[in-house]
Amino acid sequence: MTEFNKSDKYIDKNNDNVIENDRYGNKSLGKYTNKDTVSTDTSPTREIDFYVKGMSCAACSKAAERSLNKTSGITSASVNIATEKACVVYNPDLCSLEDMKKSIEGAGFKLVTNEEALNDAGENTSRLNFTVAITLAAILFTISMGPMMGIRLPKIISPHHSPMNHSILQLLLVIPVMIAGKKFYTNGYSSLFKKNPNMDSLVAVSTTAAFLFSVYNTIKMWLDPSFTMAIMDNGHHLPLYFESSAMIIALIMLGKHLETRSKNKTNQAIKSLIQLQAKTAIIEVDGIEKEVAMEDVIVGDIIIVKPGAKIPVDGRVIEGKSSVDESMLTGESIPVEKSIGDRVVGASINKNGYIKFVAERVGRDTSLSQIIRLVEEAQGKKAPIASLADKVSGIFVPFVMTIALISGLGWYFIGQETFEFSLTIFISVLVIACPCALGLATPTAIMVGTGRGAENGMLIKGGDSLESAHKISMVAFDKTGTITYGQPVVTDIGIVNEAYGESDIIRIAASLENKSEHPLAEAIMTKAKSMNVDIEKIEDFDSITGMGIRARIAGDRVMLGNIKLMEGLDIDSDILKNSNILAKQGKTPMFLAINDDLAAVIYVSDTIKDTSKRAVDLLHSMGIKVAMITGDNRDTAMAIASQVGIDKVYAQVLPSEKSDVVKELQGTGEFVAMVGDGINDAPALAVSDVGIAIGNGTDVAIESADIVLMKNDPSDVANAIKLSRETIKNIKQNLGWAFIYNILGIPFAAGIAHIFGGPLLNPMIAAAAMSMSSVSVVTNALRLRSFKTFN
Repeated sequence: MTEFNKSDKYIDKNNDNVIENDRYGNKSLGKYTNKDTVSTDTSPTREIDFYVKGMSCAACSKAAERSLNKTSGITSASVNIATEKACVVYNPDLCSLEDMKKSIEGAGFKLVTNEEALNDAGENTSRLNFTVAITLAAILFTISMGPMMGIRLPKIISPHHSPMNHSILQLLLVIPVMIAGKKFYTNGYSSLFKKNPNMDSLVAVSTTAAFLFSVYNTIKMWLDPSFTMAIMDNGHHLPLYFESSAMIIALIMLGKHLETRSKNKTNQAIKSLIQLQAKTAIIEVDGIEKEVAMEDVIVGDIIIVKPGAKIPVDGRVIEGKSSVDESMLTGESIPVEKSIGDRVVGASINKNGYIKFVAERVGRDTSLSQIIRLVEEAQGKKAPIASLADKVSGIFVPFVMTIALISGLGWYFIGQETFEFSLTIFISVLVIACPCALGLATPTAIMVGTGRGAENGMLIKGGDSLESAHKISMVAFDKTGTITYGQPVVTDIGIVNEAYGESDIIRIAASLENKSEHPLAEAIMTKAKSMNVDIEKIEDFDSITGMGIRARIAGDRVMLGNIKLMEGLDIDSDILKNSNILAKQGKTPMFLAINDDLAAVIYVSDTIKDTSKRAVDLLHSMGIKVAMITGDNRDTAMAIASQVGIDKVYAQVLPSEKSDVVKELQGTGEFVAMVGDGINDAPALAVSDVGIAIGNGTDVAIESADIVLMKNDPSDVANAIKLSRETIKNIKQNLGWAFIYNILGIPFAAGIAHIFGGPLLNPMIAAAAMSMSSVSVVTNALRLRSFKTFN
């Protein structure tokens, strides 16, 4: 059972963002601030999920859902037949778990707060019941139908020589089968009496009718031997349907058994993720290594990971260096180099080095645990396309029972057929029309689709998100950290005063920027580190807003900044012309002057990701338009857009205005996906039709998104849309099969073929067909496990 407070997740999308000019005259995107973090909705809304035991079809889940939604204090409830899970949003001041339990029990089911209890309870008993049912039903079928197929039975049980023994033996065989299938009767009649008939109700009524009619005829044969002789003399078989009751139960149990096995495969992604977790960890206590269980690791523990071992929890490296296989989280097969200060995640594999790290996230807070929880929640949420099946299922069973009754009575009174004939029609309609396949069509495909996405580093937060993604007609990318790496680097150094070399220029610039946290300063410091230059002491430091900085180094007057800071200096026109050309290519010029003479121009740029152009090309190949929304100046934005192949560019957009751009695109009829990674992207992600967050983004961006891409790869946007399209195609195939099956099955079972001289549908064949329809739907959904991303 999972429970959390939803009020913690609200974001005020109307808050102002801190926008200011940095010291180089560029727009600096301040932190997306939430000045009023208190939601206007003061109700303590909570969300809880639990398992519902005893459901057998879509009508069951609809009944349980309807009962929950009628409960006071519950805002909304969704019950998923495939996962057997309920997700409820409620007010704890007005509703408790006990109230929900009563509501579930009132609908004829059982509330289970523990998955193990759901999976393990009665598992061995169910297997035994299935074995008993299928074995005895096969024997009963042979005894009952054998003589008609030329099988000679011993005289002691032969219908021609010992009809009473024959009927009594069938009665003795069918009773254990019905006991083995007792859940059909307890659940079915309970739901029927509570006015929520379901699949079990159909099975219970049909098999009970066949059984009682057969018992009646057995008693009649016992009391009136002439009745039996008349039947045998006319060449008819004994009017017994014990084998129909037994075979219906056995075949439906077989179908459920196969369906359960298939459904277990649909949840393979979750099981695989759980199996990735390490069982133990080696922690360092007072310099001594100690192996402890995962549950005993706490935040702040110093953990040692040796070559080839799994990293147990999330943390940050404090000693050592290694390459780590993080494919289980990102799907990226290339190991990632880790050294002091780098973050490591639990369940990844240390390849070849010895590292020591401090635990920062343990237990349910680790990245893997959050992924597992996210996928579980996604599989429990319904896609909008499921609403049609839900509506049909809610009225289908009562409708079917009515059709069965009308058909049976119609053949008896209007068609002047025998009671046995009419009973066969009644039973066949009840059995074949069960909406199991209809209820499984959507949730099974959602389960497999979201699981397959997780295996490929794409976390989809729900069936609604997965469905919406297939309709995307335009993708709007944020630039920094999405199209580009978000880490400016020094790309060019133009030496003006030949008395200085590159190392001298970087040494002076780095000395000025040593204490700064500005992104451009970070690029210079990274360059200085790679060149192993020394940082010098500075004096008389002065920062000039919108222009740059100045100070003294070893007695020299030094200035570093934009062209405005260089006013009064004699700068060659060719240098200015060249800086303008490079600026239009997206490179920011930083002028360095020493003692009032220009010494060099340092160019810094946020480089484009290697996969960005491929991502745009893939989207174009799918018929999707691409836009870019950025706060950068237009020249820089256009330079990047031209290299990547973007269709529309929105430049110099303030963070608070990004959501307005998304609304503008939506206003033109586009179904818009917003892709971003920063705090200032959160409002745009929230207002878009589908919000997509890059996995290395901020918590706020990820929280606001519908889809999270674990890899820092924009190509996965196309992969997520491709997965959505294939999943929706699969769902439509499932729904189409389920609807066609029921539309064709019911008239055939009602005897329409018999009107034109065709055969009558045997109830056993109807049971087998109904079971196989559900299995076929689940099997079709399993095809999504072979989903391939773009190479």
